[in-house]
Amino acid sequence: MVKERARILVVGGGYVGMYTALRLQRRLRQELRRGEAEITVVTPEPYMTYQPFLPEAAAGSISPRHVVVPLRRVLPHCRVVVGEARSVRHAERTATVTTLATEEQGAPPEELSYDELVLAPGSVSRTLPVPGLADHGIGFKTVEEAIGLRNHVIEQMDIASSTRDPAIRDAALTFVFVGGGYAGVEALGELEDMARYAARYYHNLTPDDLKWILVEASDRILPEVGEEMGRYTVTELRRRNVQVLLGTRLESCADRVAVLSDGQRFPTRTVVWTAGVRPHPILAATDLPRTERGRLRCTAELTVEGHAHAWAAGDAAAVPDVTAAPGTDCAPNAQHAVRQARVLGDNIVRSLRGEPLRTYSHKYVGSVASLGLHKGVAHVYGRKLKGYPAWFMHRAYHLSRVPTFNRKARVLAEWALAGLFKREIVSLGSLEHPRAEFELAAGGKPPYDPKGSS
Repeated sequence: MVKERARILVVGGGYVGMYTALRLQRRLRQELRRGEAEITVVTPEPYMTYQPFLPEAAAGSISPRHVVVPLRRVLPHCRVVVGEARSVRHAERTATVTTLATEEQGAPPEELSYDELVLAPGSVSRTLPVPGLADHGIGFKTVEEAIGLRNHVIEQMDIASSTRDPAIRDAALTFVFVGGGYAGVEALGELEDMARYAARYYHNLTPDDLKWILVEASDRILPEVGEEMGRYTVTELRRRNVQVLLGTRLESCADRVAVLSDGQRFPTRTVVWTAGVRPHPILAATDLPRTERGRLRCTAELTVEGHAHAWAAGDAAAVPDVTAAPGTDCAPNAQHAVRQARVLGDNIVRSLRGEPLRTYSHKYVGSVASLGLHKGVAHVYGRKLKGYPAWFMHRAYHLSRVPTFNRKARVLAEWALAGLFKREIVSLGSLEHPRAEFELAAGGKPPYDPKGSS
């Protein structure tokens, strides 16, 4: 039983935010019913995105709605506030939050008071001052970006198929991915696989007409799966006519021309930026200590160093890795985030009940990556796998980790149906501007008439 009424504020609805709130909801069920505790989750979106499935969603192997988990369904005993935390003053136990209502009304942000704070805002894309990137770059961190990229790739194939201008055709069929980590390699692998399949339905396109380029600043890709599997991945991608450029940087993409540090220039309408992430900007708007890289300084018990009643985990937190050499922090990945969230939820309950806290300890077991349908690499428990076995392990692992039985069943059903029927290659780009046609009609402008009639 908790000592007194506890107001718990969770900032962020990603891996750590959702799993921590879920753990607290289960452990404090009686207290929540009696009104002795309350849990508030502040999140920009009312769902959690399972990011490892974004490449498959982009390729059409999984429906986008099955990549996300609705927070209100899995957290029925929590108050879910759709909005963004703008600042946190932990010394005063308050957070400034803007919601959809305050933005709509032009009202000032709300002040939320709390007793226990969980900072789990995750990370945002780490960009560089590359000319043209803000105008032409495409991110790959949200489900909206994944589906937008899928629509974009198919639309570029439509443009190339319908134009007689060789320059436009070449630019439309050139796809540049910047960043050789998980996001970049898996996204490129899945989309190249999808586009190769889609090309058979175009009378004047072949898979060899498409140009795929992976740009990586370091001398290796997929460092998480080890050097040997990284080299295999490079070989596998090059066998599929993907240009893998190591030790190379994107210098500019202004005027729809990708200029690389080795002097190569590629006219292109597609630049996908997956070159890492950085801590969420909200961390800079708090009075809590941060590392030189901008992450919160945390203890192995997942408390913020030197500040009682403040907790953090995941991408936002620099958590000591007690299984590694002193001074080593846990890697900011999903494997740690999900496990940290469970310990974090338990430790908050232990703190409220005056019990000793647990230390987070988990030895990294390895990594798996998909390179497209039936292709992958894995380095798990010291064992190295490639090809179909690695791809199968990738699917099995992530199916076991995607939250809720509902989502597991739906994803498994979609995979089963995909094995029986052909891929979907439909572009629904108009979804990004659903009111365009109505606005045209309401504005009194007639649609284009090739005969010139009114």
